[in-house]
Amino acid sequence: MTKLPVVSGKQVIKALKRAGFYVHHQKGGHVTLRMEEYPQILVIAPVHHVVKKGTLKSILKDAGLTVEEFVEFL
Repeated sequence: MTKLPVVSGKQVIKALKRAGFYVHHQKGGHVTLRMEEYPQILVIAPVHHVVKKGTLKSILKDAGLTVEEFVEFL
């Protein structure tokens, strides 16, 4: 099992875009992303310098990605 990487909010958003998500809108320091094929899937990612591990785990769970898949999209 791959360890969770230390990433910024911009890196998380870029990886999610590569996974098939698009930026729906941004409000303050958070970006809402939706999946093109399944618009009901909604992921909210913070635009912070470093995303905490628990927050990243929650984002990956909401996106339906494993750590390995996420690392491939980085």
